[in-house]
Amino acid sequence: MKLTALAAHTPEAVRAALAARGWDTQPAWFAATGVQPLLVLLEDISEPEREGLVRWGAKSGADVLTGEGWALVGAAASRLAPLARPDRLPPGLEGLAPELGRFLASYADPPRCWALAGRSLALDHPVLIGVVNVTPDSFSDGGRYTTVDRAVAQAEHLVADGCELLDVGGESTRPGAAPVAEPEEIARVAPVIAELARRGLGPLSVDTRKAAVARAALDAGAAAVNDVSGLAFDPALAGVVGGAGAGLIVMHMRGTPDTMDSLSVYRHVAAEVAAELGAAAERAERGGVARERIVVDPGFGFAKTGEQNFRLLDELATLVGLGYPVAVGPSRKRFLGAATGQPVEDRDRATAVACALAWERGARLFRVHDAALAREALRVAAATTNAR
Repeated sequence: MKLTALAAHTPEAVRAALAARGWDTQPAWFAATGVQPLLVLLEDISEPEREGLVRWGAKSGADVLTGEGWALVGAAASRLAPLARPDRLPPGLEGLAPELGRFLASYADPPRCWALAGRSLALDHPVLIGVVNVTPDSFSDGGRYTTVDRAVAQAEHLVADGCELLDVGGESTRPGAAPVAEPEEIARVAPVIAELARRGLGPLSVDTRKAAVARAALDAGAAAVNDVSGLAFDPALAGVVGGAGAGLIVMHMRGTPDTMDSLSVYRHVAAEVAAELGAAAERAERGGVARERIVVDPGFGFAKTGEQNFRLLDELATLVGLGYPVAVGPSRKRFLGAATGQPVEDRDRATAVACALAWERGARLFRVHDAALAREALRVAAATTNAR
């Protein structure tokens, strides 16, 4: 007998083993995802449901850890699948099927594109989002691109380095940043977006929390809105995005830039961020934004300590499980500086590494200040997962 250990963290290892032994591409991939181990945390379950899960686990060979009101289930996707089918469910577990079915469907067939106003972005490869800050006080590059000409030059540089979306922001959200009045924010972003759109440098998004600013940016040619507040700052924003048929990034943040550092208290950061982002995405859908137009962002550096940021990066699959495309913005953040000892202007290498790790864990869009290093790192990371 010959024993060969296969990598357990990716279905690619099983797919490759089956393909090498004569399996066709699609059956090999479906089988590989079927035997992939999954961990799901079930909360707010009743005592009969908890007991039913324990009995099912003992019979099916799944691992079930439980406590009052919760259960953690570990099993291959193929073993979990019957629990998503009402006709196959053990008695007492009927309430489990809808949510588990949604999760397994998105796991087997994740979003393939992000719909924007008038176009879409394919997500079969890493998508770079280039940051164009037209602010005097942003933490990384404040004051560098406050004129239209300078902003356009930076946008051209980012596109040349591989960015597929440009994100224009007119209000700093660094810790302690002062709010900017709507007319001033519009005066900063609208002319830049209009000129970038005129030159065909797009698609474009606007980084704003405010409905009035979003409306002006969309009128100027933006195709998406990036809301760092996750629709918590201005409830009218969802209606503006939905009415324009634009894309929407909902980012996780607690409080405001002035208060967020005091709100970084979590028992389990990945699970809580995922729950709060899921609620924000639901608000977006209720406000008229179609599901295929929504992207979620964990908000690295926003109401998270350095340790929590790294924990969230490592457990990014928890957010992927929501079923929306995941964008990340680790670019030049404090937690990278704490790990490397590098000042803000010398964190692009660390940013590239963080992006590559995020790709491996399921992120598909990457917001960066400097795209060249991130593009190289992501091309290497993507090459390990594109064997299909």
